This record gives sequence, C-alpha cells and structure tokens, in this order.
Amino acid sequence: MRKAEYPDLSAQYENPMEDACSMEEGEVFIAEDWNCKPEGLCDSAWTTLAPFVMALACGGTDIYPGWMKDPHTAMLSCNDGFRPVSFYLEALEEAVPHR
Repeated sequence: MRKAEYPDLSAQYENPMEDACSMEEGEVFIAEDWNCKPEGLCDSAWTTLAPFVMALACGGTDIYPGWMKDPHTAMLSCNDGFRPVSFYLEALEEAVPHR
C-alpha cells in the first residue's frame, strides 16, 4: 500500500483535522469474509475495496479486462482526495475456488 498527500488541496479546501488518516505504508490486511472489514482498516477505504474483495474472493478474475498483469489482483485507492491510499488486493490461493 502507498499513501500520497496533497497539502496544497488540504490547505485550500479542507477544515483542519487531527489524525485524518492512520493508515501506514506496508500494512497488510486480510479479509476473512468479503463482507467483514478487516480490523484496523479505514471504513471509507473498505467501502471502496469491498466489492473488489468480494469479486476476487469468489473467484472473479480480470475485473477490468487487460487491466492487471495478474488477473487475480486489483490496485485501488480510497476516496480521500487529500490523502489517497493505494491498496494492492490479491486473492489468496486457498481462498479462490478453482484457481
């Protein structure tokens, strides 16, 4: 996972916030069930990620044809326009039926 920040946008448009994002680069989250947010993952990020986690967990591949080198993966970002966090999703082999 990678975290970006746009302080110029924050200064211009955002009300000051303490601890607006607690995500740390390199954190790993494992979803045991596609509809259960992993502990410590931001609610907003989970809203974005959950449909893709469900698709991959249910054996879906090539979510957007030709998008990812490995069709069992996805790269997505949360919807925070000031501090977007990118997440690499991959289906664990034991979780994917008929992989």
